[in-house]
Amino acid sequence: MAPTGGETGNRNFYLNGMIFLYQKENHNLGKFFDSSTGFLLPSGAIRSPDASWISLERWNRLTSEEKKKFVPLTPDFVIELLSETDELPLAKIKMKEWMENGARLAWLLDPFAKISYVYRAGLEVEIVPGVRALDGETILPGFSLDLTEIYRDQT
Repeated sequence: MAPTGGETGNRNFYLNGMIFLYQKENHNLGKFFDSSTGFLLPSGAIRSPDASWISLERWNRLTSEEKKKFVPLTPDFVIELLSETDELPLAKIKMKEWMENGARLAWLLDPFAKISYVYRAGLEVEIVPGVRALDGETILPGFSLDLTEIYRDQT
């Protein structure tokens, strides 16, 4: 994947910073991964979300060799952040693929329209308009992502 522009890079930095703060306090729940991590999905596809998380229980079932390569499972939690070059219809297809391959919770963040799409296993997509906070629900208890910084106009 090509590098992103400055505004998207800044949004990703904020997103990863918020995740880091949560992980620092809740490190025993699981492992977070950044956009450079590849996942080998059950469908055979290799994908890399902007941010993701795997429960410690599932992570610990992997061999040390599996942990070094493309991770051979679907993350429990996925975040995709649209950039200037992403197309929303294609991003929605990718989100559906994450869910079909076993993700339990996924967020598609559109900073241009200021709309969040929340995907939950077995449920319809929830469309959340406006600048709000998203909650990690039972997947990531206590995690809340304030979208103010991600959805603010970059000037």
